Amino acid sequence: MTSAETAPPPPMRLRELVFGAACAAAVRAAARLGVADALDDTPMTAEDLAAAVKTEPKPLRRLLRALSCYDVFTERPDGTFAHTGMSRLLREDDPNSLRAIALWCTEPWTWDAWPRLDEAVRTGDNVVEGLYGKEFFTYLNEDAPESADVFNRAMTRSSEQSAREVAALLDLSGAKSVADVGGGQGHVVACLLDKYPAMRGTLLDLPRVVGNALPRLREGGDLADRARIVPGDVRDAIPVQADVYVIKNILEWDDESTSRTLRNVVEAGGPGTRVVVIENLVDDTPSMRFSTAMDLLLLLNVGGAKHTTDSMVSRLTSAGLKVGDIRPVNPYLHAFDCHVPA
Repeated sequence: MTSAETAPPPPMRLRELVFGAACAAAVRAAARLGVADALDDTPMTAEDLAAAVKTEPKPLRRLLRALSCYDVFTERPDGTFAHTGMSRLLREDDPNSLRAIALWCTEPWTWDAWPRLDEAVRTGDNVVEGLYGKEFFTYLNEDAPESADVFNRAMTRSSEQSAREVAALLDLSGAKSVADVGGGQGHVVACLLDKYPAMRGTLLDLPRVVGNALPRLREGGDLADRARIVPGDVRDAIPVQADVYVIKNILEWDDESTSRTLRNVVEAGGPGTRVVVIENLVDDTPSMRFSTAMDLLLLLNVGGAKHTTDSMVSRLTSAGLKVGDIRPVNPYLHAFDCHVPA
């Protein structure tokens, strides 16, 4: 690990930072080529890896050499390359795989948008609509179907991984029903129904999203008799009544949309209802480099934002919620446990 004594001097560090795009591009290239999948537990030469992934050996060695500088793969004294903890996360079969996330964060539209960050900072508005003439997700679905597919795979993998941790953290003993608000395919509600066999659950999200809900929640699935799938826009209304509402990683829109969603939950639940909001925070020290970068990306694509602890609490209380415990779910997510006052 770099220490104050071994860290590069400021001029070199700044040079490294402005070449950050090269590092991101190298990770993307390795993910697209399937290098991590081709490399197993036995170290391999660049020549053998090149044959496995159908590339030229010399350029592949240059790619691996660059990635090894960031501990993504490692070059051994004999010239072979081996896995590291980070490079294994680029494998498709790793249970904690970040391959889809790596691709999503480096999709072609990001290379169009990042150079306009100064414009977004000056105006406070997203730049995607100016680039493509339409709202971000409309652009993805209509003009960039491959990127839309990468987004769906990335969100699915991320939800699968964090849903188990959310379910492990939350004590919903005594609650008879839970609603997963803006819950995507329903990974969180499925994990909670597994944990509490007597509980009933509802998944609420846009029609095109819940149309791909987990088979377990749909007719014929093992949780179908305790699950209800409701299509709808949470910013318009919450047509679901439950003892507990879980809102995970969706309060990243503009302030009005966020406030409206929270007010809708309060209105739907009524006094005494428990509301658990789970978000990344830009003042969470262990993950600040990641969360602040995501915050800037949200500014670029949808005009949204990540929250600080204080700004999240402010939005929750303004919507009529009383905030109780604030606890980490994992190194990059926090849970705000709230209730609607009587």
